[in-house]
Amino acid sequence: MDVTELATIAKGTFEEFVARFTPRFMRSESRACFVAVLRALLSPIVRKNGWQIAEDIGDKTPHGVQEFFNRHRWEPDDVRDDLQPCIIEHFGDDDGVFVGDETGFLKKGTESAGVGRQYTGTAGGVVNCQIGVFLAYTTLKGTTLLDRGLYLQKEWTDDRQRCRNAGIPDTVEFQTKQQMFLAMLQRARRNGVPGRWVAADEVYGNDGKLRKGIEQLDLGYVLTIPKTHRFLKACNVQAQHIAAWWPTYAWKRLSAGDGSKGPRLYDWAFRPLACLRLGWDRALLIRRSINDPSELAYFLTYAPARTPLEKLVQIAGTRWSIETSFKTTKNEVGLDNYEVRTYTGWHRHITMCMLAVAYLTLARNRLRIAEGIEEKKRAHPIYTWIACP
Repeated sequence: MDVTELATIAKGTFEEFVARFTPRFMRSESRACFVAVLRALLSPIVRKNGWQIAEDIGDKTPHGVQEFFNRHRWEPDDVRDDLQPCIIEHFGDDDGVFVGDETGFLKKGTESAGVGRQYTGTAGGVVNCQIGVFLAYTTLKGTTLLDRGLYLQKEWTDDRQRCRNAGIPDTVEFQTKQQMFLAMLQRARRNGVPGRWVAADEVYGNDGKLRKGIEQLDLGYVLTIPKTHRFLKACNVQAQHIAAWWPTYAWKRLSAGDGSKGPRLYDWAFRPLACLRLGWDRALLIRRSINDPSELAYFLTYAPARTPLEKLVQIAGTRWSIETSFKTTKNEVGLDNYEVRTYTGWHRHITMCMLAVAYLTLARNRLRIAEGIEEKKRAHPIYTWIACP
């Protein structure tokens, strides 16, 4: 298979992909800019900021790109809603996993929508930043971002004039990260995205209202919880106490999926808990490091009755998929390279990056099916180049 054949396959895929979204851009100028910006996000340029995107598409200044993100008339939520059927078509699986997480965008100043001093794992501490809450979707066909939202602290939503200055509509009220994540799950289910499981870290797993909301969607979950999570409040029985009671034979060595260095092997233990819903089981799942047995991670699970331990471990392992997706989307399509300050501008840039990474995954699968490319021979820089014939 030569370069011409690769470019031909990718070009046809790209044209088919963008055709899904161009009706959302009423003006021909906006449609042309949409296609050009998406190509630039898929290109090999190092940073996807206004100047470099403009240079890539042949503009002398970034004004046209800035107009597209800030003042052209198009709704990023409509484009997101068009992306979800595309994801269903190409990645949909009844056994799919919805994965929730957040990522930080380091910022200076106080005017960008949602900016403030808050904790982000991106910096490993409390810094001045914006926080985006994301919903990813992972199946055997790949992982891609499904939804997104800019988290606004109460200091923002309590100051409506500050919100207006940053383009935040008066209808946008304070939501916790857990409420944002649940709303994304509910929207995905209304849009028909198939799936059976939810995975997320303890920011989300430790929230009882979120867990109840997931259960009401008839989805199972494997959610991280802190070691201090209490099961019998009257007796102050915590997850770490239950782990200490387990005998040696209760642990089973299993892989939570492949990592960069091979299978992610851990020791796992499983203890059923009381469950009030017929046909569903609750349990405490604990992961123990092989190299350091004192290093434990705790999960609450909710699954159809008699779900094997191996399956729950597999779902727990999907948590890494969204972290990989963040890394890919930042490194390859410029998720964190934006230069917009408004609420709408942020959602527009992030939505365009979601389209770009979904296309990369789609094109990768199309090429694999068409030409039988082996997984080990595929790398993101190659696919970025192929995506822009």
